[in-house]
Amino acid sequence: MSNGVKTLSEISSQPAVWQQCLQDLKHSDLRLLAEGHSPLEIEWVFIGCGTSYYLAQAAASSFTTLLGTSARAVPASEALLRPELVFPGKIQSYFPVLISRSGHTSEILSVAEVLNNAEVPFLAVTCDGRELAGMTGSVLRMRVEEASTVMTSSFTSMLLGLQYMAATFAGNTNFLLALEQLPKHLERLLDNYTDEVAAFARKAFDDIAILGQGALYPIAAESALKVMESSSTFAQYFHTLEFRHGPKSIAGSSTLIGALISSSGYDAESAVLLEMKELGSKIFAVVNTAGKQLREQADLLIELDLPIPELAQLAIYVVWGQLLGSYRGLEKGLNPDSPRNLSRVVTI
Repeated sequence: MSNGVKTLSEISSQPAVWQQCLQDLKHSDLRLLAEGHSPLEIEWVFIGCGTSYYLAQAAASSFTTLLGTSARAVPASEALLRPELVFPGKIQSYFPVLISRSGHTSEILSVAEVLNNAEVPFLAVTCDGRELAGMTGSVLRMRVEEASTVMTSSFTSMLLGLQYMAATFAGNTNFLLALEQLPKHLERLLDNYTDEVAAFARKAFDDIAILGQGALYPIAAESALKVMESSSTFAQYFHTLEFRHGPKSIAGSSTLIGALISSSGYDAESAVLLEMKELGSKIFAVVNTAGKQLREQADLLIELDLPIPELAQLAIYVVWGQLLGSYRGLEKGLNPDSPRNLSRVVTI
């Protein structure tokens, strides 16, 4: 099998994968997953490692917005090494959500063991299931199979699952309907932009930074991680407006600056990206609707044109980092299916 075939196939298959996952969610009783808790009153703590940690951050933003309740994300290592910071006071007063594609990640299993010993119920979010699914009675399992090392469709599908769950708890039927529209829109966008991203990935850059604000910040982080994993190219991520406060010193002719631009913060966020263009950087943007200046100056523009709420668009925003990383890796003669120094599951 040629280099990158599995990863690129898993990226391009996401519309069909999402469709199946959304059908499963529609016919599931998600309220049982928080049985014994009041979803609108508890404090949700989302816990993951690597990609799953960025997923945890996106989930926390979604739960906070949709439920109007307290939600936050932490890496599993912090829950293990600094539990007093993660669970101040009584650990029983929190509802942890442990996220692991494989259900076999060492740090996540160690957190699950700590919670079980303290008799703290938790929700497991997984694809493979494995040991994690057997350590709790509450499991949100997405039927996603990935052969490649890096997480692509598993990330987006678990994100959709958690957003669907939050909207169900909130009784937000309009948001649920918006999520159900995503597969057809992603299929359209992949047809329109995949070749363009592949061509753009042939360019060489010394530095790459991807920017995002609010709920798009963890999506920017995950996009940068995909570039690093799939192409062994160092990529950084920042809150968009924070990039002016020091990091913009890397801007220049050998730098690529990307931004995941929200509609609600469009003017301020696009202004940062356009400033980096003035400083000589190449720029790319993912945005729902671009203004005239950004259309004229962006070196790569992914315009989504989605008639759905901003928060429901998160999964589609990350796909372009997945593609950029994979095609950049291929351009460098690497195999995105088997990235250097990485394994599918981290066990210690």
